[in-house]
Amino acid sequence: MPHDHTDPPGDIELRVKALESLLVEKGLVDPDALDALIDTYEHKVGPRNGAKLVARAWNDPDFKTWLLKDATEAIASLGYKGLQGEHMMVTENTPEVRNVVVCTLCSCYPWPILGLPPVWYKAAPYRSRVVADPRSVLREFGTELADDVEVRVWDSTSEMRYIVLPMRPAGTDDWSTEKLETLVTRNSMIGVEPAQDPG
Repeated sequence: MPHDHTDPPGDIELRVKALESLLVEKGLVDPDALDALIDTYEHKVGPRNGAKLVARAWNDPDFKTWLLKDATEAIASLGYKGLQGEHMMVTENTPEVRNVVVCTLCSCYPWPILGLPPVWYKAAPYRSRVVADPRSVLREFGTELADDVEVRVWDSTSEMRYIVLPMRPAGTDDWSTEKLETLVTRNSMIGVEPAQDPG
């Protein structure tokens, strides 16, 4: 969901900022190192792992079948496991069905595959609205769906975390797995956007 920069920060966000400022002021934390660490988990480690997973499924029908049947084991076979990724389920987008993931209670999220959850994923407006009116929320991300497309909302919990297998973009039949990875985004694996257009 697009950020609304007019909303004041919440109590927890203010506490985190205060603690971060204090640690930096005391010389206990290097702000550049902290920024680099956050950037790694937000944009490199997690989403990159998920992109490799999706691209492999697009190019390997046997792996895709395994992934949809037993996601936890299939994902672990690629070395992506650990806290927040113990119990996984993959839901596949098709022309008839679009899937979107939320955690209505807090921010349960598959860290080994997607890295840190985006701010909007943890925000109360997304958590409540995507359940009540998923089409409107998807539209805010630029995802327009025909009326006959079914939208399924999956609620992640501490017992089960979900990831969406987006549809493979047209015109990529002869693409290598490595090239396909470039089309897979974090948002496409949450389900709020499709994979990127190869054009």
